[in-house]
Amino acid sequence: MTAGQPGPGRPVKLAFEEASLRIPVDHIMPLRVVSATVKKSVKYGQIAASINEVGIIEPPVVARDATDPSRYHLLDGHLRVEIVRERGDPEIVCLVAIDDEAFTYNKRISRIATIQEHRMILNAVKKGVSEERLARALNVDIANIRMKRNLLVGICPEAADLLKDRHVPLRVFGELRFLKPVRQVEVVQNMITMNRFSISYAKSLVASSSDDELVAGKPRPVPGLTADQVATMRHESENVDRQFRLVEQSYSADQFDLMLAAGYVNRLLNSARVVRYLAQHHADILGEFQKLSDLQKAA
Repeated sequence: MTAGQPGPGRPVKLAFEEASLRIPVDHIMPLRVVSATVKKSVKYGQIAASINEVGIIEPPVVARDATDPSRYHLLDGHLRVEIVRERGDPEIVCLVAIDDEAFTYNKRISRIATIQEHRMILNAVKKGVSEERLARALNVDIANIRMKRNLLVGICPEAADLLKDRHVPLRVFGELRFLKPVRQVEVVQNMITMNRFSISYAKSLVASSSDDELVAGKPRPVPGLTADQVATMRHESENVDRQFRLVEQSYSADQFDLMLAAGYVNRLLNSARVVRYLAQHHADILGEFQKLSDLQKAA
């Protein structure tokens, strides 16, 4: 167990004060200014609509000022506080952080993944929240809510599981529906490996799929591409898939060989006699050995 981790008999240090506080808006000091451009953004409008419709769901996070305990530094929630300020509300409920983590707090916040948002919408609908109210709360068209509600229709569970923590454009799921389950999984794995989730990349992968990999069993017309170009894309895609599988099969063995080689090089460089000999007669090899050793240590 590393130092600083809670263990048996060691109390867990709280990150926030136990009770949230209702704080006057004028007593909260933002760490940055919300610009006029941000106020015109879609995100700002969505948050404002959500607050107007259902109130603040996630309280902003503040830290007490070291010299004046009645004043607070705003760590997270600048848009929420600015919207409340513009509404003219005198107070806002906040979480009070015990340590001022202004430089690190935002690193712990991640934007909700597409599939997680889909499941939240399903849960809200199950509890009786109407699609119209959800649309108003998120400041989007009701068609957008319906698209997110039906996100996984036609998507196999394996592909959905691979994408559950990813930020994926909604239209990518529409492209995946053209594919049979096995090909869906292959395409999603390809997107994850390349770290590319754009709609254009998804379309190219669907276009390069063979006829028997498509749900309809026949080629899907691709605007701007001839039949010969699509055939070429499929051929290239098959080559890439084949090469990827070969690399995947040999990766573990190659990694093991690399670790052994790096360990041997490190032992050589720990010998002053070896280093001196290489420096005098093979300076170029010594330089490469040192690079390999540095990479191994960094890993």
